[in-house]
Amino acid sequence: MKHTFHSSFAGLIAIGLLAAGAQPNAMAEVRLPAIFSDHMVLQQDSAVPVWGWAEPGEEITVSIAGQTKTTKANAAGKWSLKLDKLKAGDTLTLTVTGKNTLTVQDVLVGEVWLCSGQSNMGMTVSSSKDFEQEKAAANYPQLRMFKEGDGASPTPQEEGKGAWLICTPENVGGFSASAYFFGREIHKVLNQPVGLINSSVGGTTIEAWTSWEAQKDIADLKPVFERWDKMQAGWDPAKATAQYEQQMAQFKANSAKAKAAGKAAPRAPRKPSEPRLESNHPANLFNGKIMPLLPYSIHGAIWYQGESNAGNGSQYALQLATMIKDWRARWGYDFPFIWVQLPDFRKAQTAPVEDTGWVRVRDGMLKTLSLPNTGMAVTLGLGEPDNIHPKNKQEVGRRLAQWALAKVYQQKGIVASGPLPSGHEIRGNEIIVSFNYTDGGLAAKAGALKGFAIAGEDKKWVTATARIDGDKIIVSSPEVPKPAAVRYAWAENPEFNLYNGAGLPATPFRTDDWPQAVPEAKK
Repeated sequence: MKHTFHSSFAGLIAIGLLAAGAQPNAMAEVRLPAIFSDHMVLQQDSAVPVWGWAEPGEEITVSIAGQTKTTKANAAGKWSLKLDKLKAGDTLTLTVTGKNTLTVQDVLVGEVWLCSGQSNMGMTVSSSKDFEQEKAAANYPQLRMFKEGDGASPTPQEEGKGAWLICTPENVGGFSASAYFFGREIHKVLNQPVGLINSSVGGTTIEAWTSWEAQKDIADLKPVFERWDKMQAGWDPAKATAQYEQQMAQFKANSAKAKAAGKAAPRAPRKPSEPRLESNHPANLFNGKIMPLLPYSIHGAIWYQGESNAGNGSQYALQLATMIKDWRARWGYDFPFIWVQLPDFRKAQTAPVEDTGWVRVRDGMLKTLSLPNTGMAVTLGLGEPDNIHPKNKQEVGRRLAQWALAKVYQQKGIVASGPLPSGHEIRGNEIIVSFNYTDGGLAAKAGALKGFAIAGEDKKWVTATARIDGDKIIVSSPEVPKPAAVRYAWAENPEFNLYNGAGLPATPFRTDDWPQAVPEAKK
């Protein structure tokens, strides 16, 4: 973004005016948010908001693609307006003029998606599989990514940080891999420019990404707030500093021993911080990483998170729905929202049903599909037992894009999802489960169906026999003459082999609503 009014020259003039008794804001420059910068992508077919700051009362003119809009900064020095709908096409220049002129160059109009979550959304292309091949092929000048660089905040922030980068072999390594591979599919199929806004932070919980107002009065979430209140009440900075210094001394000693033994150094202790300032404190990431992006026009959002809520997971359906509704209300429209269901992880399944927080988060994700205009990428088969950051982000991105292309963009011949349960009935000693998204027919990979469990009213689960009948699965066991419920792939790293004809796996699911014991968080 180029300032035609040179900043150093402006500073000299401002000093002169101050010396002459002028007010400090007499030459306040027009400013734009960081996201309005060179190489940006604006959402096509949308009344695009443009906003910024200037001297109170200053008249602001915005010009692009032959249209000009004018507004005035309010008493707080803020201004905003909406452009008429833009069409994808030529590269454009956005000009903003007040007392100074800002010029934003190399602007494209196309499809814009917000990409958020924790470390698996933040994980870069350089950390994914086949990086050298991906790097060599990453020549997509109409695919751009903006990374929101601001951090957590206990109060809502207006201004963020970041810059738009064009997808080149030199830049792609730092792109979010899940977002990049999603955007690449969209770009290739639609042949339209794509802008991806990466706002993600590793190791973070969903309550940190949801506004305070949206969740503070929800009774079922009260324990979350009580836990943080207790930590804040017990915060003793002197004690925390002393403990940290002791930990650092021990860390240095252990590091020296490890170096002498030729072993990897241990992880350094984390510097203490006040609980209310922590990244995972409710609303702090919403305040610092989402608020600065509002109300930048987007077509939709993709979400890859849940690992940090898998210590319990029992409220994840409520939390995910709350966050989606919150973001949609803030943007002012019910944009499409697609998430990644957690993949297979940890040790292989040994019992018919293994109830853990990881499984509960998956279940919560499936339940949230009841919200309109939502989608889910089932990622069974893409996980790694000993790696919470599986490397095959190409397929994660592709499965996210499958839903978007089929459901959001109405592209023919693209299957949106693997099989999702649509209902069930009990008939004698069998339970019949129906499915949507059976495109090409249900199929069992590598032998007979596996991963199904069945239980009677006693809630004792046994491994079941299952067979395909059209778009239905019939489940039974001689050990359960009067069945009450079925579960499928109900473990962190489950047995599974149910797919549709498009080669997409079925989601883990359950037909019961029985309360589940709260599992202890895994270390």
